[in-house]
Amino acid sequence: MPPVVPMLARSAKKLPPAAHYEGKWDGFRAIIFRDGDDVEIGSRNERPMTRYFPEVVAAAREHLPPRCVVDGELIIVTDDHLDFERLLDRIHPAESRVRELAERTPASFVAFDVLALGDTNHMADPFSHRREVLAAALADAGPPVYLTQATTDQATAQQWFEQFEGAGLDGLIAKGLDDSYRPGERILTKIKHDRTAECVVAGFRWHKSGGVVGSLLLGLYDDAGALHFIGVSASFAMKRRAELVDELEPYRMSDDTVAEHPWAEWAQAEAHESTRLPGGQSRWSAGKDMSWQPLRPELVVEVAYDHMQGTRLRHTAQFRRWRPDRDPRSCTYDQLQEPVSFDIAEVLAG
Repeated sequence: MPPVVPMLARSAKKLPPAAHYEGKWDGFRAIIFRDGDDVEIGSRNERPMTRYFPEVVAAAREHLPPRCVVDGELIIVTDDHLDFERLLDRIHPAESRVRELAERTPASFVAFDVLALGDTNHMADPFSHRREVLAAALADAGPPVYLTQATTDQATAQQWFEQFEGAGLDGLIAKGLDDSYRPGERILTKIKHDRTAECVVAGFRWHKSGGVVGSLLLGLYDDAGALHFIGVSASFAMKRRAELVDELEPYRMSDDTVAEHPWAEWAQAEAHESTRLPGGQSRWSAGKDMSWQPLRPELVVEVAYDHMQGTRLRHTAQFRRWRPDRDPRSCTYDQLQEPVSFDIAEVLAG
């Protein structure tokens, strides 16, 4: 019975040997519970997502076994590429809007583990057996339900690590063949791409505890010379957060000069239609203080990042070091590595 906390992953720099490897899908983690016509979709944080994906509910009734609990990922594909932004659109309070989007940009479900089938609880079984059970259960399934492609060959997995990013995946997952399913524990291993970029620090947010820096607001210039907000760097120890207050103080802008900031218009709703800005409210930021402190765009920081989603960082960047030797105007999108395009259909077909 839902909810069930999914099994989680810890990070590693390289592929572990003697494991089961599969792509790390960039979507919403989901456990689907089916009992006849009753279908529930649970999220990673144990909250129901059933109402947001009516087309996946219908697909589960058509393609999943009559009684089962299956772990996987909700994804949306646009232009042969995973599109996380379209998933974000689906978390909408209006049912009419959800159903409109379900028809316009339908989601798919990629299955990669089975917790129960029929009257059998498989959570204590080794993963190698669960994979066999899952493959047999989905043998006759069709789009938009897929069985994730997998291999135990490390050389093949390394090739996938390079290729699959071009289809929007953000790395690989490695699983121990003898591991049972242990909800909430970090039993899996995730291997993600690690790249660096030099970004302009054009502002910061205060930490929720107050008095210290919570996150640095990062920007890159486009070809027209506009500075775009691309994401944040936020993983600091408390001591370092306090130090950053002093380091950033000389660059803080006063109320008299803030109008000169490239993001000064962030509070105007129409400004968000053509570019990404660090402020503003949405259903994702409701109840969260999104106010920020503008800085003169003169500081350059080197950060590590794993994945770009369009023109922004998909995840929080990791602070590496200040780069006083870099001209802020040289911090452009041109420095970012673009993965070689790879058709998502080839990943799903496997």
